Amino acid sequence: MEDLKKIIRDIPDFPKKGIIFKDITTLLADPKSFNRMIDLIAHRYIGAKIDQIVGVEARGFLLGAALAYKLGTGITLVRKPGKLPYKTLQKTYQLEYGADTLEIHQDAFKPGDRVVVADDLLATGGTMAAVVELIQELGAEVVECAFMAELEFLEGRKRLPQEKVFSLLKF
Repeated sequence: MEDLKKIIRDIPDFPKKGIIFKDITTLLADPKSFNRMIDLIAHRYIGAKIDQIVGVEARGFLLGAALAYKLGTGITLVRKPGKLPYKTLQKTYQLEYGADTLEIHQDAFKPGDRVVVADDLLATGGTMAAVVELIQELGAEVVECAFMAELEFLEGRKRLPQEKVFSLLKF
């Protein structure tokens, strides 16, 4: 995994001073690394009877779509308010400085569907905790939340069911 970690670029002081931003665009732009990353994550779910991949706006769409293709499933999108055209279920959650809201289509799943949630990065866990609640409210089962990378020092994993978190790369 160290070879994949080395491809991710550090951007100091972005988006504000004191933050070291993990820029995944370098990994996404490298075909061999991107393919390897998707293969490594998808391998966990082969034979696990996954019905849907859930992609979280916006970088989770990239990871989620590739995983859905690889696993032969559909992809369900979780978006910011006003972006989905049909009836939605909303969840508002707290951020470090304020609140945010996410939406999912009300008919996204059949009862008992088994889903994997895909996103690029696990940081504080607030967004993913809200996504898990939305999925559960619609009657689906979260098999696992899958991340390309995790910033362990932010302890976002603590906000999610421990046995349902997978991060390919850890920083």
